[in-house]
Amino acid sequence: MLVVIVGATGTGKSTLSLELAERLAASGRPAEIVNADAMQLYRGMDIGTAKLAVGERRGVPHHLLDVLDPTDEASVAGYQAEARAAIEDILGRNATPILVGGSGLYVSSVVYDFRFPGTDPVIRERLEAQLDAEGPGMMFRRLREVDPRAAEAIGPHNGRRIVRALEVVELTGGPFGSGLPDESSLWTPQTTTVGLTTPREQLVPRLDARVSRMWADGLVEEAASLDRAGLGVTAARAIGYAQAIAQLRGALTEEQAIDETRVLTRKYARRQVGWFKRYPGTNWLGSDDPDRVDAAWQLLLNNG
Repeated sequence: MLVVIVGATGTGKSTLSLELAERLAASGRPAEIVNADAMQLYRGMDIGTAKLAVGERRGVPHHLLDVLDPTDEASVAGYQAEARAAIEDILGRNATPILVGGSGLYVSSVVYDFRFPGTDPVIRERLEAQLDAEGPGMMFRRLREVDPRAAEAIGPHNGRRIVRALEVVELTGGPFGSGLPDESSLWTPQTTTVGLTTPREQLVPRLDARVSRMWADGLVEEAASLDRAGLGVTAARAIGYAQAIAQLRGALTEEQAIDETRVLTRKYARRQVGWFKRYPGTNWLGSDDPDRVDAAWQLLLNNG
């Protein structure tokens, strides 16, 4: 069985995954966690991604954390192959894989039956040149006109994914949305998906406090170290890191950097909620429900 835990930023996915992994181990079936947070793939990007330190992982094996240098460009297609290989390896050892994360397309690429459309280097080069000349905002407006669903899923700041979506639209003559994972067809039939949800009026102050903690815990210093070593496009645009670097360079004050990060984090959480609510058969649990672990455990027993 593949266990999948999804939800917006700040809903406690990591904690639930560890609790379930410990219960599975106590029942005689070890569990291992597979990361599905795109930014946690990067080495050195710890504070801004809320990555669990090794000592916080309770001895549970974790996969696909710290597998990329910040100069590398993450790829959903590459991630799909690596994550599925890790899951198959875990299943082959009679253990339970728990896929955990909030990067919607990354989760979907693993959970649902999906093959990525091809690419055309000429089209890609032209679109990337336009991105450099016009910036992601103009490209996003173009994508929103031809494929609103893809635009909503990607957001206005991820230039690389906007370019990819426009490339697929041009290649196929159809919306990139038609090339998104089909949620009606699971990759592994025996899949149990647990979603964590928090009312917006509770989640927003929690996210704002989380951003404040990031600055207090040394995000600016972490960003400075990464910036000195060099950052690729994806890592440099990560929420929190982009604002911390702007602060370091004098483009934003600390207050402005924190406020901007809070706004972008809230918007990202809204997109996550919209993405995951489409998943059929998801078992939704309140993130603050004291019985959520017991409820999730019962789901695994019923479906296992």
